[in-house]
Amino acid sequence: MDAVTLDGLSSAEVAERTAAGATNAFEASTSRTWWNIVRANVFTLFNGIVIACFAVLMLLGHWQDALFGFAAIFNTLIGCYQEIRAKIALDRLALLHAPRTLVRRDGADAEIAQGEVVIDDLLVLRAGDQVAADAVVRSERGLQVDESLLTGESDPVDKRTGDELLSGSIVVGGAGTAQATRVGADSYANSFAQEARSFSMMRSELKRGIDRVLTWVGWAIGPVALLVTNSQVQVEGGWRVAIETGGWRDAAVSSIAIIIAMIPLGLVLMTSIAFAVGAARLASQQVLVQELPAVEGLARVDVICLDKTGTLTFGEITFDADHPLDEVPGWRDALAWFGAAPDANATARSIGVGHPVTRELTEEHSIPFSSARKWSAVSLAELPGTWVLGAPGLVFPAAARITVSGAGSLADAVRELSSQGKRTLVLAYGETPLDEADVEGERLPPVAPVALVTLVEQVRPDAAQTLAYFAEQGVTVKVISGDSPDTVATIARRLGLEVDAGIDAQTLPGDVDALAEVLETHSVFGRVAPDQKKAMVAALQSRGHVVAMTGDGVNDALAIKNADIGIAMESGSAATKAVARLVLLDGKFSHLPGVVAEGRRVTANIERVSMLFLTKTTYATAIALLFGVLLLPIPFLPRQLSLTDGLTIGIPAFFLALLPNAQRYVPGFLRRSLSFAIPAGVIIGLAITAYSRIAGEEWNVPLEMVRTGSTLIIAFLGLWLLVLIALPFTWIKGAIVGAMVIGLGLALAIPFVADFFQMTPPTGDALSLMWWISAVGIVLIGIARAIQLMWLRRTEA
Repeated sequence: MDAVTLDGLSSAEVAERTAAGATNAFEASTSRTWWNIVRANVFTLFNGIVIACFAVLMLLGHWQDALFGFAAIFNTLIGCYQEIRAKIALDRLALLHAPRTLVRRDGADAEIAQGEVVIDDLLVLRAGDQVAADAVVRSERGLQVDESLLTGESDPVDKRTGDELLSGSIVVGGAGTAQATRVGADSYANSFAQEARSFSMMRSELKRGIDRVLTWVGWAIGPVALLVTNSQVQVEGGWRVAIETGGWRDAAVSSIAIIIAMIPLGLVLMTSIAFAVGAARLASQQVLVQELPAVEGLARVDVICLDKTGTLTFGEITFDADHPLDEVPGWRDALAWFGAAPDANATARSIGVGHPVTRELTEEHSIPFSSARKWSAVSLAELPGTWVLGAPGLVFPAAARITVSGAGSLADAVRELSSQGKRTLVLAYGETPLDEADVEGERLPPVAPVALVTLVEQVRPDAAQTLAYFAEQGVTVKVISGDSPDTVATIARRLGLEVDAGIDAQTLPGDVDALAEVLETHSVFGRVAPDQKKAMVAALQSRGHVVAMTGDGVNDALAIKNADIGIAMESGSAATKAVARLVLLDGKFSHLPGVVAEGRRVTANIERVSMLFLTKTTYATAIALLFGVLLLPIPFLPRQLSLTDGLTIGIPAFFLALLPNAQRYVPGFLRRSLSFAIPAGVIIGLAITAYSRIAGEEWNVPLEMVRTGSTLIIAFLGLWLLVLIALPFTWIKGAIVGAMVIGLGLALAIPFVADFFQMTPPTGDALSLMWWISAVGIVLIGIARAIQLMWLRRTEA
């Protein structure tokens, strides 16, 4: 592209490029789309079955028995509302944190949203700015950029006129202008997001388990529906009689009652609501959840991979201490000048924090810092001579032969400080001032070391506490970085991790199994390339680990996407945030324990309420099969099942799903749920069959009383199930169970409610039989629960 003038584009040129779509706008999804939310909650197989059954009952005039349809519609609306509410909150947070950039147009500087940058825009770059688009440098004054977001290496890179700048880089020194050459999805940073977003949605054990149950029910519901429908028609006298007498209507109502009971619709709803509420709670803590199942994810994580720069540290260095080597007057003032110079880079500015300016100094000649030679020099009128600040090994290539007081050689002194994880610079002085030839040739007159200055990388104050939390919870921490292994290991030790030396990633094997073996035995890795981060995540997953990956750089993007849970910092690149499951909007690492706690609350509570829903599916299926084979009339109406569902499952499950729960995650959600739901459901199914067979067939008790007795047995056993899964009891759980018992009592005691649900309590022997069967069922379910808990303790120990 042709170079633009240093006045930037004109308004007309900007409008022309905007109309052509040549802008930096990039759609990085922050949450599910409106259509995805509606489709997931409305257009499902089981909603179709429910609506079809609902329509049949309405056409037959049995609107009282179609309550499940209203409940399903209401539940669907609640699910949509909760998710849409969470989406609005998350999108609002994302908008508030949208980055801005400075551009020059029509000769004037203006700050605009990064998405409004157009091709050929002239970006105005200052220290601390993030480069919004790929660009070419058009002017510079000591311009230095940190490309660690792209490469993992934290050392600054000099940029001269004509050099390329990549989006995601951060200006750490000097200033300049650059012409945008690639914008939007074509930019380097966003191309990572495009590639990473081609991967599938995150794996959720809860959703996978529930989907598996729905698949089983989906395959079974057709044959079972035919079996139970045929049995109910036979009860009415056969197909011909049922059609002639209209008995097919009662057969259809009875069949629909048991078919609807087989579908665990509420479990899907409760899972969606729990995820949405969890996402909203985390949003209030400045944690952006980009995929709702990610709320569950961190509860399952057993290995967390942490990128050092930007995650454990701020990616900034701070002044540590001075180590004088020779008493030369004014050396502290010279350090103050280096720290306050107009083109000071981040390292020099950090030195300035420890050396405030106390007097005016006049620059006569200076050689600006270069990342290639790693030193800068100045001659000052008030402090005659030459002062040099830079890397000891490059200012003094023969440092091992230079003797300093109290430390042997200069090299020995530097080595001792570096072994403590400190970055070391040397301040040197020579009596000969710089001249024009020195500046032009970038050469130094003879100088001698005056002082060593140590700098340390600024560790996040919440990092040590968070790492300690993960250690207590049995989560293994792996620290991986593009920096040197020694530096990474030192930072890890400062944060309380027990590590010896860091592993140089350049020595790691390429084979997945061999790499996994190294990762199992070591925790700190340096000089890790971007493709190695992705390979390390895959190697850990190959050993059965659930892996979380944190980071803020473009070089972390693919590893973050491939991890089970990817976590990005708000300070990170757009590409990384676009592919992460979670974004810490205020960059506080200390939020992660809260995310873990929220994930545990969701998984533990969904597992708890799933036992209720899956028990209902089991006993409904058992009743359908037993009554279909025995040709018994279904012993309840759809409205009566709606009552028991609401009191023993729907209402209490809603509250139980939102209660605090710190139970540690253990794999095998579906196995544990079914290990209780299947025996409990079979017991209830047998109890209803026994009651209906004895009372209805042997004793000829009126069908209305058999239906009410069966409904009450389900209610009693359902409430007992509720008590068992709510243990250990708290006053809130006690209040929930108590309210449901009162609700059942009111349904029996209030005349118009009892009439609506056609509750005609059995009398005499039928009443006694109801109590006996309920008591036996309670004992058997209690035994089943005790056996299940003992089995789980043995198998999961």
